Amino acid sequence: GAEEPGMEAEAQELPLGCGGGGGSPAAGRSPEGEERRQPPQASVSNGGDEDSGRELVELKVIWNKNKYDVKFCLDSTGAELKQKIHSLTGLPPAMQKVMFKGLLPEEKTLREIKVTNGAKIMVVGSTINDVLAVNTPKEAAQQEVKAEENKKEPLCRQKQHRKVLDKGKPDDVMPSVKGVQERLPTVPLSGMYNKSGGKVRLTFKLEQDQLWIGTKERTEKLPMGSIKNVVSEPIEGHEDYHMMAFQLGPTEASYYWVYWVPTQYVDAIKDTVLGKWQYF
Repeated sequence: GAEEPGMEAEAQELPLGCGGGGGSPAAGRSPEGEERRQPPQASVSNGGDEDSGRELVELKVIWNKNKYDVKFCLDSTGAELKQKIHSLTGLPPAMQKVMFKGLLPEEKTLREIKVTNGAKIMVVGSTINDVLAVNTPKEAAQQEVKAEENKKEPLCRQKQHRKVLDKGKPDDVMPSVKGVQERLPTVPLSGMYNKSGGKVRLTFKLEQDQLWIGTKERTEKLPMGSIKNVVSEPIEGHEDYHMMAFQLGPTEASYYWVYWVPTQYVDAIKDTVLGKWQYF
């Protein structure tokens, strides 16, 4: 049949290029109406043809002793390359450190940083599974340490303290009141033992900010500020009395131990010596 006015006898072909658009409905067909085969599209190794028609660069991505040969668009950014690396390795972009002549900038394109064919891209980072595999034994070890601490022998059972505690409660020890907290008495706390098994008394000189530790042989006058810590623990079988230590230096050898402290005064002693508040 005759062609309609204004129709061209032959359809025009549009050239293919990077980012080229489509042509008229007749484009791509022969004058006889048969379909014309399109030119083969550029392919990207390791997945996807999203870069078809764009200039590619061949890269060698190296991560965790693994090597990946990749063709990637030269005008893609460092951030887009990280996404590609994620698809290859499973390594999340946030956990990647990508190196090419220094740290790879995410906002610049590979062309801008002058990446060329055959360039080596070094990747450093661990997957989430790798991190969990490392942390799990560490956490388990910490739990074991805590368990051992919980199983630690009470102070009153340790040999160094048993030799004093086995002497029994002193006859002249001050009476205890279990479940009650009292202020420090106006008189010295007396009738207790020290580590050598000798009698000891504690006098709190609040006006001088001193603790006097008195024995039969001598009296030591300690500034409250020189006492770094106070440790105490109930005595098994006699929980209304405590064993207590004043830390005078950095090591356990500097602890001054006192045994059979009435429980109602324990908190008052700690608060007074450590300067939390004064008891008058």
